Amino acid sequence: MPRALLGLLLCCLTLLIPAHAQVTLEVGYLPILPVAQLFVIEGEGWARDSNLELTLHNYNDDLPMIQALQTGELDAAYMGIGSAMQARIQGVALKVVAAAVKDHVGVVVRGDLARLAGRMPMDDAIAAFAREQGRKPVFAALSELSVPSTVLRFWLTQRLGLDLAAVEIRTMDPPELLQSVLAAEVDAACAVEPVLTVVQAEGGDARVLTWGAQLLSNHPGIVLVVTEDLLENHASVVENLVRLHIRATDLLVREPQRVVPHVQQFLGDRSVSAERIAEALRSPFLNYLSDPRRISASTVVMHDFRLVEGTLEEPVELADLFEFSVYQAATRSGR
Repeated sequence: MPRALLGLLLCCLTLLIPAHAQVTLEVGYLPILPVAQLFVIEGEGWARDSNLELTLHNYNDDLPMIQALQTGELDAAYMGIGSAMQARIQGVALKVVAAAVKDHVGVVVRGDLARLAGRMPMDDAIAAFAREQGRKPVFAALSELSVPSTVLRFWLTQRLGLDLAAVEIRTMDPPELLQSVLAAEVDAACAVEPVLTVVQAEGGDARVLTWGAQLLSNHPGIVLVVTEDLLENHASVVENLVRLHIRATDLLVREPQRVVPHVQQFLGDRSVSAERIAEALRSPFLNYLSDPRRISASTVVMHDFRLVEGTLEEPVELADLFEFSVYQAATRSGR
């Protein structure tokens, strides 16, 4: 074939290849409100508009997500910071590229424990409850690795000065935890939205006793993680995803009512009405953010606490866990 003709053919083929081909990412998530940025990105159609196809995988616990990241089934995930640390210990090569929420955990009490907590400090209320009822108060919590469960243990031991043996902690998934509080099957719970809003509206005497910085100041929550392979080989794709995450955070803060249908679609628990979701999105118990630098110091506190209590088997090099440059690049390019 003549060289000139070959050159013309190659030029034509190049024109047929899209300049920005669509990229598909496998993304894991937990069906809770602290993951709302992902729900907004999908609900608003921003991913498709940015040549991203997000295939979402719903998990009720972080452990299966860690395994999926380890086996290469997921490229990215919205998971708790504690689980991200655990994943690094298990050899999963991942990076935290954005934060999603902070100071979002609350402790709910009801029944006799709520009555006692209204009269005296919580450590005394727990002891008085045990004397009156002849049993320990039961706290519902998410899995041991989860941020709410870690924050609960930190509050009980470091803030109240109690031994964990003073209470009974029952591990549940989010829908089960909500129903247990509403049915008065537990005396207290450590939870996140929309549970905090729903139980106050529908749980009779249930109320939020303490939350946020009162439990563990500036505590981190859900974070966006990506595999190191994705970051190394498709840095622009990760930057694009983080840019959308930042945009979603801004919309959640400015126009929470607009995103209610998106959240309800992905939340998973159809028993939570749109009205309750709208209330929860305006809740003081939610503090959405994107900048991972704002949770780095409190992540050190959580990391060290878990090392001492033994729920973290070995130290994690937190400087290797976070990758701040992606957020910085996304904010620059988004201006």
